[in-house]
Amino acid sequence: MKRHQLILDRLNQEKHIEVSDLCIFLNVSAVTIRKDLKLLEGKGLLFRTHGGASLKNPYANDRSVIEKEKIFITEKSDIAQTAAELILDNDSILIASGTTVQALAKAINPDNVLMVVTSSLNIAMELSIHKNIRVLQLGGFVRQSSFSVTGDHAVQILENVSCSKLFIGVDGIDLEYGLTTSNLEEAALNQKMMASANKLIVLADSSKFGKRSFAKICPLSRVDLLITDSGVSPQMLKKIEEKGVTVKITS
Repeated sequence: MKRHQLILDRLNQEKHIEVSDLCIFLNVSAVTIRKDLKLLEGKGLLFRTHGGASLKNPYANDRSVIEKEKIFITEKSDIAQTAAELILDNDSILIASGTTVQALAKAINPDNVLMVVTSSLNIAMELSIHKNIRVLQLGGFVRQSSFSVTGDHAVQILENVSCSKLFIGVDGIDLEYGLTTSNLEEAALNQKMMASANKLIVLADSSKFGKRSFAKICPLSRVDLLITDSGVSPQMLKKIEEKGVTVKITS
């Protein structure tokens, strides 16, 4: 059917499409589009999502940090360099866990004193080589897959600190569901870190868009700045910006 091919062509271009957009594009009802998507999913040609469809499986699984370090290396490095430029002299910042924010730690080389609060053991070790960076390592139970901590001990420390920015990585960015990660306790800790920061900055390569993982961190509207690479479709970026999020694309 011609309509099915148009849907697939559009999906190949944008990687993720919304039912509402397809209704306008094809001038048919939402009921018709949902039936089309169900049929195409049955043939293994796409994955249905809440309110749309994705070219790849939209549900992100928990993978070890060692595995994640080996993918999208260039994109993560570029994102990290852009993020590092936002750190000011004598700043106090929070850095969550993940390979993209770990790349940020490698890009940080301040001229003056910098205070960093982090849940990641890898990030703490990376930054500890700098004499002018003071690192406050959050305590708690260590997750073996991410080498980061979670739990009440970390929360207690966060209740007594205030930072200018929180840099966070995610497993999924969904237009409706928001930011997600694979671990419920890590999502809860990320929420506490957000409460201790004036600004939320998300570092995410383009593979994270149109995906959702198990645990919700927050809606997209809570994000102040999103730094990503040029692999995200213009349509997706437009919808994110419509939610009040500033997006910066690395060159």
